[in-house]
Amino acid sequence: MKIGIVDCGGANLNSIYYSFKRLNIDSFISNSIDELSQMDALVLPGVGSAGKVMETLSKKNLVNFIKETNKPVLGICIGMQILFDYSEEDNTECLGLIKGTITKFNKKDVIAVPQMGWNKVECKLDNTLDGYYYFANSYFNKDSDYTVGYTSYGNQFSSIIKKDNLLGCQFHPEKSSTAGEMFLKNFINSI
Repeated sequence: MKIGIVDCGGANLNSIYYSFKRLNIDSFISNSIDELSQMDALVLPGVGSAGKVMETLSKKNLVNFIKETNKPVLGICIGMQILFDYSEEDNTECLGLIKGTITKFNKKDVIAVPQMGWNKVECKLDNTLDGYYYFANSYFNKDSDYTVGYTSYGNQFSSIIKKDNLLGCQFHPEKSSTAGEMFLKNFINSI
């Protein structure tokens, strides 16, 4: 099995690469359609801004490739956010694969923006994925028809989404210890 980690111009590529390596899964970092089309699944890694990530995907002609793929796709943090229609961050039109908007946490409702640290996820898809995961986000999706995991930070928001071949998590599984490893194993086992 080979996992293609899409180089979206973010800074978190090596963390997810080494997470798969620890699970004995071959993964490759690339922004080449030719290389990514050879992979069994794709990962849109976290870290970055919606506008910059979409700009990078557009420059590398990856937008339509991602929209049209039937391969399993895991979006992490910003990678999950760009699966939606629109993000308030940088006023960005995203991939539009999941109906919904990404909004910024209201400073009046939360301790701090961004949310940084461990928070609880309750997964209605598979309660073995319930646990504490590491978050680093200023933006979120409140709720979606495809939300299968929730987290509370000021208000409840989507922390896991699932639609067809798409899986997204607002948290960083590669930084989430045992729970994150279990989440990645679950993704791998679904391929």
